[in-house]
Amino acid sequence: MTLTLTVPPRTDADRLTGLPVAVIGAGPVGLAAAAHLLDQGLDVVVYEAGPTVGTSVRAWGHTRLFSPWRYVIDPAAQRLLEATGWEAPRASSLPTGQDLVDTYLAPLAATPQLAPVIQYGTRVEAVSRQGMDRTRSTGRADTPFLLRLHTADGVTDVTARAVVDTSGTYTSPNPLTAAGLVPAADLGDRVVHALPDVLGADRDRFAGKRVLVVGAGHSAANTLIKLASLAKIAPSTDVLWAVRNAGTARLGADAADGLAARGQLGSTVHGLVESGQVQQIASYEIDDVRADGDQVTVTGRRAGEPFAVTVDVIVNATGFRPDLDMLREIRLGLDDIVEAPRALAPLIDPNLHSCGSVPPHGVAELAHPEPNFFIAGIKSYGRAPTFLLLTGYEQVRSIAAELAGDHTGA
Repeated sequence: MTLTLTVPPRTDADRLTGLPVAVIGAGPVGLAAAAHLLDQGLDVVVYEAGPTVGTSVRAWGHTRLFSPWRYVIDPAAQRLLEATGWEAPRASSLPTGQDLVDTYLAPLAATPQLAPVIQYGTRVEAVSRQGMDRTRSTGRADTPFLLRLHTADGVTDVTARAVVDTSGTYTSPNPLTAAGLVPAADLGDRVVHALPDVLGADRDRFAGKRVLVVGAGHSAANTLIKLASLAKIAPSTDVLWAVRNAGTARLGADAADGLAARGQLGSTVHGLVESGQVQQIASYEIDDVRADGDQVTVTGRRAGEPFAVTVDVIVNATGFRPDLDMLREIRLGLDDIVEAPRALAPLIDPNLHSCGSVPPHGVAELAHPEPNFFIAGIKSYGRAPTFLLLTGYEQVRSIAAELAGDHTGA
């Protein structure tokens, strides 16, 4: 349903002229978006909520990627870096998250082209159109976007000609329960975010503890491998692994996996289960999680029968979902199931695709009913776990070409 204005909005001429493209988030895809937009001759501003570049990447900086360097550097970004004398790392080596920041993202953000356009400590709280909520249509495409920013100095509104949301999903994990609802109880630090630094900064939280890892993806696998290593030097560490399905084929123990490190990850975890180093609780649908003294008790159904387990700490590795609250006044066209753009959803369906089988895609698949608004990067995948950085880089290359008027190139 579309509502038509009976009172048209202001008709100031060329209201978009001189306005920048706003990029939300200074992670790998956000910086790549800025590089491509500048390469197309467009003005750009990048709003980063954290105090520095790659805030979310730093949080899992101890984790090694399964993609080698040749798949995690954007071409437009590389051109900016090479102009400063930067040398690319060995293409076949596997970086950690911290390597990605130190070797690539931080130098990229410091280039003469990008440094002046990034605003740190600036959280985008909402996106709308200037003087228009989502119900108003007349003149909408010619009306500037309005972004509400929250900084240490307070709240302010700014305008932009287009918006590219690359804010990611790391701060929006899926809840533990099978129903997708946050447990009713306040569990404090008994529940830990995905990819904790088990062998480093977070070691004391896990050593000698009974630990339950919930989730069937690569984040869970990484954590299980580290916990098994910890258990060898802290033997009283007990590692449990809860998955909702009967099996964990998604981890790709298959030797034909497209990325060797990813295939090895799955093989290693399955070996830990077979050897008894990790106790797998399969077909477990969690109904509730409640504090139980210093511990936490998880209740639910295993293969349809009531089942409960009490542990010291839970690692929530159940995946992520997009935070869409700040986009309530934007007209989004999202798939009902995975919350990705409707044309993109069939291409990233985790029931049919792995990371490597998703075809390249751009503005045609990323378009929303809202003109010149795009979600790119892992947030564009909604709840699907099949994202690769290389795919995100192609997304923002296509978006930049479209915004520059190069519809064929897009």
